[in-house]
Amino acid sequence: MGNHVRRPCPTAIEERILSAADYGVAPASISERPSGAQASVRPLRILTLTPFYPSREDPAQGCFIADPLPWTQRFGVANQVFAAQPFYRRPMHEIGDGVPSRWLTYRSFPGKVGLVMSGAAMARAVMPSVRRLHAHQRFDLLHAHAALPCGEAAAILSDRLGIPFVVSVHGLDAFATKQSGPWLAPWSRKLSANVYRRARAVICISRRVCEQVARFVAANTVVVHNGVDVDRFSPGEESQSAPIILSVGNLIPVKGQALLLRAFAKLIRDCPSCWLEIIGDGMERANLMHLAEALGIAAQVRFRGRQSRQAIAEAMRQCSVFALPSSYEGLGCVYLEAMASGKPAIACKGQGIDDIIHHGKNGLLISPGNEQELADSLHTLLLSQDYRRRLGEAARNTILERHTLQHQAQHLVRIYQECVR
Repeated sequence: MGNHVRRPCPTAIEERILSAADYGVAPASISERPSGAQASVRPLRILTLTPFYPSREDPAQGCFIADPLPWTQRFGVANQVFAAQPFYRRPMHEIGDGVPSRWLTYRSFPGKVGLVMSGAAMARAVMPSVRRLHAHQRFDLLHAHAALPCGEAAAILSDRLGIPFVVSVHGLDAFATKQSGPWLAPWSRKLSANVYRRARAVICISRRVCEQVARFVAANTVVVHNGVDVDRFSPGEESQSAPIILSVGNLIPVKGQALLLRAFAKLIRDCPSCWLEIIGDGMERANLMHLAEALGIAAQVRFRGRQSRQAIAEAMRQCSVFALPSSYEGLGCVYLEAMASGKPAIACKGQGIDDIIHHGKNGLLISPGNEQELADSLHTLLLSQDYRRRLGEAARNTILERHTLQHQAQHLVRIYQECVR
């Protein structure tokens, strides 16, 4: 690894979150661009390998991976993206967003077995294209998203082509043990741990994620929070017709929409004019709709299904409060987007968002699964417009000061530079 600096996980001696100051650079304005000598240096060539990326078929998928890439280019990076998926899924096509990208398929078994057995197959599928591009203009670094299967594929490519790699961890299931199930969990943990040990850096989206990695493996972990497009997600006037509580997320049990419905049923006794809007889709949609009917609140709950990012941004501008009581969240981009929109966000304690939301200062945190705390928090916010405004302004400032896409890109580029020394 040469003179690459190993950074401790916050679970070691002290807690540490990367900021621009950690790298000896001052936080830059949103309009900053490289120029002069910086612009003349050969750009770092980074190959991103990911299972999630925007496509013509699903423009919102993997936006958290795509969004910082144009900013890294402004700081001296030339990006190439390979988005890979199993052959049995519907074909995806490049969206043409200015970052070179390709969709590739690889052979894999469906389901959990495929997750732990696909790394080598993915590497074989992408190897011809990687070799051709690398021969034409060499890559300096591979950036894989998730240990399985992309991280394992990146480790194989690294061995074959002599290119170092880093891996990002986006969720609390850092070793894919929940995703793979109890029978395959030991195998999944072993494979993931091997990827983390071999990576030049393991980029975690929060301290909580970093702690999950550090529980089972000694690796070069570093925390880089996701950033927000603060032009797309910007403040606006909340709806004047009635207060709106907004929730955005996949409709699955851990996201807490059932808890939100029960808390809302308590809330409307004192706030009968308010509405609850739920954006997202998933396996729990029918159950949640039946629960709303059983609670007698269906007339004041809108299930809006999946929406475009622009529609979500508009919904955030119009809402009064954002709430997602998720009990298993590595970070949660939607909280950051709500904060950037100048709205107070309610999240759960003990999740990755603890790094950013400070209770009573720029948002509210409740105990996971606590229906009464959630109802009380919603009640407090809806009854005080001034309190909502103060929290929302503080939330927006938090994002502008440390969590824009530019900040994220700066952190990533500095890690890239360290890893190729």
